[in-house]
Amino acid sequence: MIDWKMYEELTQASGAPGFEREVRQLVRARLRRYTEEIIQDRLGSIFGIKRGAENGPKVMVAGHMDEVAFMITRVTPEGFLRFQTMGGWWSQVLPAQRVDVIAKDGRKIHGVIGSVPLHLLSEEKRRKPLTLSEMFIDIGAENEDQVREWGIDTGCVAVPHCPFVELEGGKRIMSKAWDNRFGCGMAIELLKALRDEDHPNTVYAGATVQEEVGLRGAKTAAALIRPDLFFAVDAGPAGDTPGVKNGFGKLGKGVVIRLIDRSMITLPGMRDFLLDVAESENIPYQFFVSQGGTDAGRVHRTDKGVPSAALGICSRYIHSHASIVDKEDIEAMKRFLIAVIKRLDHSTMQLIMNQ
Repeated sequence: MIDWKMYEELTQASGAPGFEREVRQLVRARLRRYTEEIIQDRLGSIFGIKRGAENGPKVMVAGHMDEVAFMITRVTPEGFLRFQTMGGWWSQVLPAQRVDVIAKDGRKIHGVIGSVPLHLLSEEKRRKPLTLSEMFIDIGAENEDQVREWGIDTGCVAVPHCPFVELEGGKRIMSKAWDNRFGCGMAIELLKALRDEDHPNTVYAGATVQEEVGLRGAKTAAALIRPDLFFAVDAGPAGDTPGVKNGFGKLGKGVVIRLIDRSMITLPGMRDFLLDVAESENIPYQFFVSQGGTDAGRVHRTDKGVPSAALGICSRYIHSHASIVDKEDIEAMKRFLIAVIKRLDHSTMQLIMNQ
């Protein structure tokens, strides 16, 4: 059974790139339930260890804790907050959206990305998209001094505000930060499932930091673990909505297996192994081609090379305030990941590398 309460806690936590502490505390607490061995690198990526067969390959499985967010760059005399984006945002999804600004003491201060009403726009302005440099956050302050009294200053961060909501029919869930609290939760689910199970390897399951700003935590975590194999578990963009032509990834159609993105090409041997697992276990899957990237793009180039794959689910409207996932896809991913890990011995690893 999937722990949906855990996913609610993870998605609702704030975790801007470089400011993942709240998420890391939740991940660490969950990991401790299923392993006594926990390691953390100097940037904050964290992993639990489950040891299987002695001298088996080291398998690293990671989500990433950070979400696309904002950093406050200036407080105006009138009490508005200027900001810059952290991670990939399309400017047109931002106006009039709610945010939580994280004060210095950790409190979440409600706010909204200000937008000028239609009534006050010239005909020329109505035809032009709003640029990021024109945007600001309004937290209801009367002036600059009040903003600072509330514990907010340059360098504070803000994250999207969107509750965790089960949509009508009970099959799909909307929340902020499915990208990539989904992967964090899946790493925890994996350790939970392996707690009393034999497997032919040592598993390092956890989550990295600063993926959205350049796969930074993946590099330091891989240097710490030095894995033989790596799986990035992530939520990719769904291509099944109006306005998208020939898109990859449909909600409710199962596990997503990336073949290529801008950061990595999946090895033929890895692809064949993953397909064999999915088909033999009757797990629904779909291929994915992306213009984005995942932590696999950084880890596979470390040391002597690490055979890697990016696996996961698709999610509608990622890199916006609200995204939607399908419960059955998450359930399929859990079954798939467990089956993959249980088959990864040294002989299988050699087949993956030699094909």
